[in-house]
Amino acid sequence: MTPDWLLSLAERVKSPAKFDCLKTDTVLGLEDFDFSFFHLVTLIIFICAIIHTLSVNWIHKWARNIEIYQKPHREQRGLWVQTLYFLSEVEIVFAFWAIPLIIAIALSFGTRTAFEYINTRDYTEPLFVVVIMCLSSTRPIVQVAETVLRRIANWLGGSLSAWWYTLLTLGPLLGSFITEIGAMAVCALLLSRQFYEYRPSPQLAYATLGLLFVNISIGSVLTTFASPAVLILAHCWHWNTLYMLVAFGWKAILGILLSNTLYWYYFRKEFGELNLKKNLVSRIHTPRPNDPETLVPGWVVMVHVITVAFIVMTSHYPAIFIGAFLFFLGFHQATRSHQYPVHLTRPLLIGLFLAGLVIHGGLQGWWVVELLERFTPLGVLGFSIVLTAFNDNTSISYLATLVPSWGEAFKYAIFSGVVAGGGLTVIANAPNPAGFAILGRHFDQGISPIKLFLSAAIPTFILYVIFFATGPFL
Repeated sequence: MTPDWLLSLAERVKSPAKFDCLKTDTVLGLEDFDFSFFHLVTLIIFICAIIHTLSVNWIHKWARNIEIYQKPHREQRGLWVQTLYFLSEVEIVFAFWAIPLIIAIALSFGTRTAFEYINTRDYTEPLFVVVIMCLSSTRPIVQVAETVLRRIANWLGGSLSAWWYTLLTLGPLLGSFITEIGAMAVCALLLSRQFYEYRPSPQLAYATLGLLFVNISIGSVLTTFASPAVLILAHCWHWNTLYMLVAFGWKAILGILLSNTLYWYYFRKEFGELNLKKNLVSRIHTPRPNDPETLVPGWVVMVHVITVAFIVMTSHYPAIFIGAFLFFLGFHQATRSHQYPVHLTRPLLIGLFLAGLVIHGGLQGWWVVELLERFTPLGVLGFSIVLTAFNDNTSISYLATLVPSWGEAFKYAIFSGVVAGGGLTVIANAPNPAGFAILGRHFDQGISPIKLFLSAAIPTFILYVIFFATGPFL
């Protein structure tokens, strides 16, 4: 028989549109059960998954060294090397560690309960990420986004630094309207083509990646639907778009502008060198007037834009947006002469990553809620930023709604913290794995989690200061 607390949690993580904001005592139902050992096991498994996530670069280097050592003796990779390469794929980490978690549930409560737990998770977000990543990387959508951003970048001078500043400022704010995963896909693709292709220094490369992750996370607060974290808390606490703009929107814009300007000023000398490199490359490789990228018919572009808009509008109804996506694939096949090939492997792996987070996150509320209840509002702001770096801001947002009778200062603090801390690690925010996958090839040794954390720490601290100075704490 399925325990009451698991069934209750299953009801609590249904579609955010049906979020009922129940109180803690009616949700957890732990007073009749002693799950201390089971909780400890799930926490250990979760910590192992986090350690694995932070170690993928080291595992990849290990596999590479073994492969180089074995290469003179064998033509194909051995089983051990293949296994290490598999374990170095960051997208499979949380799904991989979901296997021992399922086994733990089955041993504790039975196989039926384990299957029921997995089956009752809400996978709307991972499914939506897969669909929107595929759509956002199509030729017509990239062309429209690039056209709009190019006009703005040209207005700023058209240099590489103008592209950089435009993509890291307007691109993330665009996420409030096309969702943050859509903004991440477009911004990462254009940064790859307009910035990273010119080989910036590792310091600037990481600084840009940190800014992108932080700005995407904070740029979704202008509306109430752009990200799951925003949607959960805004719906549960009855915040409308006007409230979001007044309480958080202008602060997000200020934080993005300050962070981008600070980084641009610090790297201004290197930007000058990169601008010269871009001008030289442009003279050598002058675009042809009949470049196929400029020949996508307007009606094809319009169908793509309408499809993206429809899928964003129905992003909380998987049966509808998946059906629309399948219909779009038929259109894509019919107009393939104007399209890039559809590459599903990376989006599906990212969806798997997020699904794994959903599975693990549903069993971490017992300690997260306990800690949150012990802090002052100001402490919640700082703690939620740190916690988000290791537990995904959507999970923290969901768990925050389990704390009963929070005042406005606590609500402000937890929301500010989860969106400000969404750029510190690859697991802190749902779109980060997409940016990680798109831009990872520009980092010779792979993306270092420590360097990413350090590069994102400064814009995160700027946001912390802004939210603290303008919040209801004094």
